[in-house]
Order: sequence, then C-alpha cells, then structure tokens
Amino acid sequence: MSDNALYTDLSGYYDLMCADINYQDQSHSAHRLHQIFGNTGNRHLDLACGTGPHIYHLQQAGYACSGLDINQPMLDLALQRCPEARFELGNMCDFTVDTPYDLITCFLYSIHYSGDFHHLTHCIESVHKALSLGGVFCFNAVDKDHIDNALSAKHSLMHENSQFSFGSSWYYGGDGEKQTLKLSIEKTNAEQTQRWADEHPMVAFNFSELQRLLSPYFDVHVFEHEHSKIVTWNQVSGNAIFVCVKK
Repeated sequence: MSDNALYTDLSGYYDLMCADINYQDQSHSAHRLHQIFGNTGNRHLDLACGTGPHIYHLQQAGYACSGLDINQPMLDLALQRCPEARFELGNMCDFTVDTPYDLITCFLYSIHYSGDFHHLTHCIESVHKALSLGGVFCFNAVDKDHIDNALSAKHSLMHENSQFSFGSSWYYGGDGEKQTLKLSIEKTNAEQTQRWADEHPMVAFNFSELQRLLSPYFDVHVFEHEHSKIVTWNQVSGNAIFVCVKK
C-alpha cells in the first residue's frame, strides 16, 4: 500500500477508527487556548482535517472554518458533515492562502505527516505566512525519545452487523528523523474476516528540536496533553500540546 492507500480505500471507516477520540474536548481546548493567547479573530483553518469533526465543533464556537487535506475522499465526507465550511485539497507542507487565518490547528499528531525535517520546516513556514498577526498555531506532537515500541492503542465496535477492531502504534528505531505510525483494521461478519494494515512514515523529533524549528517564527508555549484543563508541560511527558503565537 502507498502512504495514503488505507485512508483512501477505507475513508468511510475513518470515523469508526477514531470513535474513541473526544473531538469536542480537543476543539474546545483549542478555542480556549486561542482566547488566551490569540488575537480574538474567528477565521480558522484545520490542517489534515480528515472528515471534519474538529471543524464541526469549532463552527459551533463561532469560527468561520476551512479545512485542508491531501485526501479527496476525506474531504468529500467533511463537506457532508460541514457544508458551510470551505475545503481544499492540498499539502500542509506547501500551501498558501488569500486571506490570513487567526487560528490554525493540526490535531491527531498530524504534524508528523510532514515526513522529515525539510518538509516540517516548510510546513511551519507555510503556517506562519498563513496566520494573521498574533494568530495561533495549535497542534499536538509526540517526542521520539519517549516512544515505547511495545505500546499500542486498540478499540472495537459494532457497525452494520460487522465487528470492527482498530489498532495503532508508534515505532521509532532509536536514531534519525524517521518514525512509523502502524495502523490495522479488522472487519468480521458472518461471511468473512477482512484485514488491512498500513505503515506511515512520519517525521521524528524530540521537543527541544521542535522548539528550535518553531522559535524563529513563533512565541512557543507547551502544555500537558490534557484537553479538559490547561497545564504547563512538565518537561517529562512524551505527548504535549504546542501553542505557537505568530511573531
């Protein structure tokens, strides 16, 4: 499979795969952080927006939302969910906008899809150019030095008379700027069991490296990966929320 094959072929199952994610809490957290650190504007862009659940909730908070994703089937579903939003097919590492945004988000660790430091730097530069003065870039990330290759996340549910099981895990080899996101889906019904597996190459960094990339463009604030409250990063956790205010 190519990097996007699983997502393209199974875009209709994407929301099931992410059924255990509290999109409302994540969106509300980004809204509160923007209220604290941002410029009071309401123009929002969601990078790697997928099927648009974050956009749905931020629209409820009064934002005029747009979404960018590299996968057209995802965008088709996002438009069904959020017909008032604007969606564009594109690469978050190389995009331009006609009118600046006040808040740009990139959830579900999607910043790692940049792939390598070269493209990550271009992503950061593109976001900086796309933000209005005092605008906020809010995203979550994982520190490569804290990845446990033995850990995985799994959940199962019933949908249309089939049992679905979803799995995801990080893998980091211990050296360099590459890590892998491993995904698996199993669908079982009375007739058969189908399985899909994919590995996505991702950019690997520790938080010190990431802050060095961000600091020429933003004032950077790092928080614990808690969406129900705002807690300063303890310098130890391997997951964190980054709030970057355009200089």
